Amino acid sequence: MQTPRLTLRTWHEDHRSPFAAMHADREVMADQGGPIDRAASDAKFDRYLAAYLDHGTSRWAVEDAAGLFLGYVGVMPRLAPTHPLGPHHEIGWRFTRSAWGHGFVTEGARAALAHAFRHLSLDEILSYTSADNRRSQSVMARLDLRRAPSRDFVVEDERAGRWHGLVWVASRQAMAPAGAQGYST
Repeated sequence: MQTPRLTLRTWHEDHRSPFAAMHADREVMADQGGPIDRAASDAKFDRYLAAYLDHGTSRWAVEDAAGLFLGYVGVMPRLAPTHPLGPHHEIGWRFTRSAWGHGFVTEGARAALAHAFRHLSLDEILSYTSADNRRSQSVMARLDLRRAPSRDFVVEDERAGRWHGLVWVASRQAMAPAGAQGYST
């Protein structure tokens, strides 16, 4: 999928190393309990590949016009009935520090949401982050996601400890007027 400045694409092996480098960055991973090692990064990479093959949706690798890996964005199925929110679809992102502050997350996430609503027949897509992740909350606001405090949840995470998720909602109805101008799939 193309946006004015980005390519969102399915994963290939050339993404594995920069994906791992991003996950090894302390600042990028600050809201997730800190960096993860190569084995954990590879397991996450493999989950994203499997989700796409099994469900037709996942995170996409994001590249700039020169083909440089910037991070990922996309809609993931969260189908475990044990999740505090039950089965749902979630939009999420993570970008390298060098990609921060350029509007890439918002641009990529807007395209991913438009694609999911158009091609997956979803009525809503959730997004969640920690209370201290102001960057992601700002992106959610720019995307016109609606804050849903009644759906906030707490989980115990082996790396991050007790994690309080603030929930935001994108609905097909609310996103429809904006459309996906400037994006091609």
